[in-house]
Amino acid sequence: MSSQDEQFPAAAAPEPAAASADEGMTWWYRWLCRIAGVIGGMSCACAGLWNCVTINPLNIAAGVWMMLNAFVLFLCEAPFCCQFIEFANAVSARADRLRAWQKAAFYCGMAVFPVMLSLTLTTLFGNAIAFATGVLYGLSALGKKGDAISYARIHQQQKQMDEEKLTGTLEGQA
Repeated sequence: MSSQDEQFPAAAAPEPAAASADEGMTWWYRWLCRIAGVIGGMSCACAGLWNCVTINPLNIAAGVWMMLNAFVLFLCEAPFCCQFIEFANAVSARADRLRAWQKAAFYCGMAVFPVMLSLTLTTLFGNAIAFATGVLYGLSALGKKGDAISYARIHQQQKQMDEEKLTGTLEGQA
């Protein structure tokens, strides 16, 4: 090891958890997901507060859950908004280590629960962007789309194998 590697051991080798979290997501898509999470948190907070101004207990419960969703979204996607909370950076680091499909399931599940409690326009529109954040993470979990050349090669190989099977069966019958 060189003296520079001894001084900065973390910079010498990247963490495998950070490398696995970044695979398949470009920088702009990662920022798009984060921005969608922050906007989703703001919409959940506003709609949740509006939903709590009622007499119906299910609306109040859905509004409180929506404000909890907003807090979790801010905590996971934008921990700088929660600087007054000691564990904000630890929660954000743990959320960054989650795989994309796990974040997708978590965010979509969080957004669906208040809608199931109280099906109103406020809960639908308030949770729509939070749900869209989960959908964006779910799409990133699917991976990149292949290029046309690879698909053409696979199709050509499949066609060639089918022709060989067909000629093999025809020669066997003759």
